[in-house]
Amino acid sequence: MNAKNTHQSELQPTEEFSPEQLAAVDGIIARHGSKPGSLIPVLEEVQEAIGYLPKSIQHRVAVGLKRPLSEVHGVVSFYSFFTMEPRGRHTTRCCLGTACYVRGGKRNLEKLAGVLAVEPGGTTADKKFSLETVRCLGACGLAPVMMVDEDTYRQVKPSKIEEILDTYE
Repeated sequence: MNAKNTHQSELQPTEEFSPEQLAAVDGIIARHGSKPGSLIPVLEEVQEAIGYLPKSIQHRVAVGLKRPLSEVHGVVSFYSFFTMEPRGRHTTRCCLGTACYVRGGKRNLEKLAGVLAVEPGGTTADKKFSLETVRCLGACGLAPVMMVDEDTYRQVKPSKIEEILDTYE
């Protein structure tokens, strides 16, 4: 059995991904090789390419980089910017830092959770929105603040949240 066959036989099933997506993952791994320090850049690129890092993809990265799965999983689970669950097309962040919290951030979060029908960390059933909480968005003077993707909304009132979300496809 040659090395390529051994490599392929070590991979876990990844039925949820298309052959094109898996080829993109393999290309990212091949481009970085098993150089020291390549794990985080590989994981970042893979997540950007396919949206999240489930166990099957973590295993594929571990095999491709010749690293233990425990090391790959440890990095994915440690850093908050990696996700093991599918994310929505739009990421909604509600600030709960002190200034935002005092000025209504918690009410905004409750409204967001109700409108989206998800708890923080969740994704809507239609995969349109993911809801996250953050401790500070660096806009305390504009509190309470929320973001959708890269768009920042200032002095948000719960009554405006549905209107804001309706602007996203």
